[in-house]
Amino acid sequence: MSSGKILVAQGGGPTAVINQSLVGVVLEARRFREVQHVYGALHGVRGIVDENFVDLTQETSHNLELVAGTPSSALGSTRDKPDAKYCHEMFKVLQAHQIEHFFNIGGNDSSDTVRIIAEEARRSGYPLRCIHIPKTIDNDLVLNDHTPGFPSAARFVAQSFAGVNLDNAALPGVYVGVVMGRHAGFLTAASALGKKFSDDGPHLIYLPERNFVIENFLADVKAVYERHGRCVIAVSEGIHDEAGVPMLARLAKDLEHDDHGNVQLSGSGALADLLCEEIKSKLKIRRVRGDTFGYLQRSFIGCVSDVDQREAREVGEKAVQFAMWGPADGSVAIKRTGFYSVDYELLPLEAVAGKTRTMEDEFISPSGTDVTDAFRLYLRPLLGSGMPDAYRLRPSPVARVLKR
Repeated sequence: MSSGKILVAQGGGPTAVINQSLVGVVLEARRFREVQHVYGALHGVRGIVDENFVDLTQETSHNLELVAGTPSSALGSTRDKPDAKYCHEMFKVLQAHQIEHFFNIGGNDSSDTVRIIAEEARRSGYPLRCIHIPKTIDNDLVLNDHTPGFPSAARFVAQSFAGVNLDNAALPGVYVGVVMGRHAGFLTAASALGKKFSDDGPHLIYLPERNFVIENFLADVKAVYERHGRCVIAVSEGIHDEAGVPMLARLAKDLEHDDHGNVQLSGSGALADLLCEEIKSKLKIRRVRGDTFGYLQRSFIGCVSDVDQREAREVGEKAVQFAMWGPADGSVAIKRTGFYSVDYELLPLEAVAGKTRTMEDEFISPSGTDVTDAFRLYLRPLLGSGMPDAYRLRPSPVARVLKR
């Protein structure tokens, strides 16, 4: 590496541990004598076009560690999708600063961004090593056992539903919680890890891996309510009908799209409101409440998996090692080994970019409204240590004196 300059950026939705990966890149790069400067692009690839950089080499190790433990994207983010013209504007800036290594921390769309940049750099003859560092709370990157950001968000979802279940048990009724997840239901499925007793909620879980039929949904809710006198429901925002149309699209007149063509499903409570209204009107249940978790689950401070923190740091470190010691562009992937340990591989960008992982059939119950023990065994070690637990009184009924 002749220039001694590298650049790192963050893309897509923030997470609770994405800054661990950023700091992993910076601190690991400092170990290499040939690295003279580590720059950060503010607001992702948009910051490259705008030549909006900060010199991370000047940050103290202490402050970097403080930032590493802080949720959200310290450099800011973007959802820009570069085309050839966009890439060449980037290359002008990169060449002016003599940057030859580019690291982008992000999910599906960010991996596709890295692929586009890498391919355009090769066509242009610009010597740019491009490495994608995984991050997404959706856990939907292919060829990864799991992705940094997901375990902490899953921990938040599991704990939230455990709390909702306690509330619902005290004041029975029907509760609907809508969780992020466009095509993959991993995060919604995590709600099951908050259960302790057999009659705890969520009693029903609906995932985008299965078609959503409103009549079946109402029948499920009715059956659970009659059995328990209450019902807690976890729903993925991406649930869709048999034609693949998102349920949200049935009631929203104007749907927003991002630069990658994705329908904006988050930031609206419309789906929860629709489902609650269906339950009230069709089942005549009076106490029905709904919440949309929305952005809360992405960067919630104080609810972080220590396993997630560690692995997010390591993928950043491994990205630098792969870039410095290897000959190829690629995407860092987490591979599970043993009962619970991990290793890291560098996959070809084209093997990951533009592809979406969904929950495997072995993780979803035959009914399609629950998860299996295989999923619980898969997720539990990722949630980290110190998961809170909920207990119950062991009631000893007192015999009635007055007859009623």
